[in-house]
Amino acid sequence: MSRVTIIIGHPDPSPERFCRALSLAYENGAKETGHDVRILDVAALGLPPLMNAAQWRTDPGPDITGAQTAIEWADHLVIVYPLWLGTMPAALKAFFEQVMRPGFALSSGDSGYPKGLLKGRSARIVVTMGMPALAYRLFYRAHSLKSLERNILKFCGIGPVRESLVGMVEGSAASRSRWLAKMHRHGTKAS
Repeated sequence: MSRVTIIIGHPDPSPERFCRALSLAYENGAKETGHDVRILDVAALGLPPLMNAAQWRTDPGPDITGAQTAIEWADHLVIVYPLWLGTMPAALKAFFEQVMRPGFALSSGDSGYPKGLLKGRSARIVVTMGMPALAYRLFYRAHSLKSLERNILKFCGIGPVRESLVGMVEGSAASRSRWLAKMHRHGTKAS
């Protein structure tokens, strides 16, 4: 069985947020089939953004090291967040800035180029949005999703990275139910 860490990237702690429902559906599916699950809730952590390079190299503190431990423990990461102004919410970006530090996510390679230290982990990125997912993928070219995948996850050694784009979240209850069922199925397979 797999070890899964779910990162809930919605900065609003309200339980009625669809990102939280999708995360719970995945968690339930995973637990029902014997996978171990840990949750990292970005809203509960409330990590500030880094203001300079020196802060990136300082002692991270217990909240950040706890998040690092949950990521290091996992075989598979699930990152769930809403698309805000074309990208991830600032709170989730601050989370990644704080957690993906040198010595944990990156190390200098022989050439001085950073080397990813989180190899052996896969990920699923789940992005909710008000627009149709196809419009985000084709017209906007899913630029923020690609940035997270390439510039953060793969750069740190995480792969393969799969994606689920949940468009029209304000749409029908039937559509939302289908997405909850789909996330539950992903959870059962830890994929």
